[in-house]
Amino acid sequence: MSVVWAATSPESGLFHPVERRSVVEDLSDRFNDLRSRGQGYVEVRSSNKEFPVLTLAFQDDHAVVHLMSDTERISLLVGDGTVPSGDEVEVPIMDDLAVFTGDFVLDIDRAWDLVHDFTQTRAIGPRGQWWELTT
Repeated sequence: MSVVWAATSPESGLFHPVERRSVVEDLSDRFNDLRSRGQGYVEVRSSNKEFPVLTLAFQDDHAVVHLMSDTERISLLVGDGTVPSGDEVEVPIMDDLAVFTGDFVLDIDRAWDLVHDFTQTRAIGPRGQWWELTT
């Protein structure tokens, strides 16, 4: 099964926005490279549809997952309790660090499992656990 994705470059540490079409294993390899470096940012979508797009931003063991349903709607996945609600975590969004409260932080393994499941099934994670952002 193929997916379309863009991700942080392991060599430069900067987001490389040019999408690649590849098998899921190539995306998994990139994620593993980035994880071994401690942080990264990944965008992934189906190879035959522009939306939805899932993004995974992570630093160390903390991750944040966004869902872009279309050009106008972006949502954050509610956190899993890994980080207390009042605490803050920084993760890279493209090339900048962004701060999120524990309300939206997940364990990196759980976040990757959600993204990986999306590449296999196109399921966008648990229904009802997305917080829609206003634009």
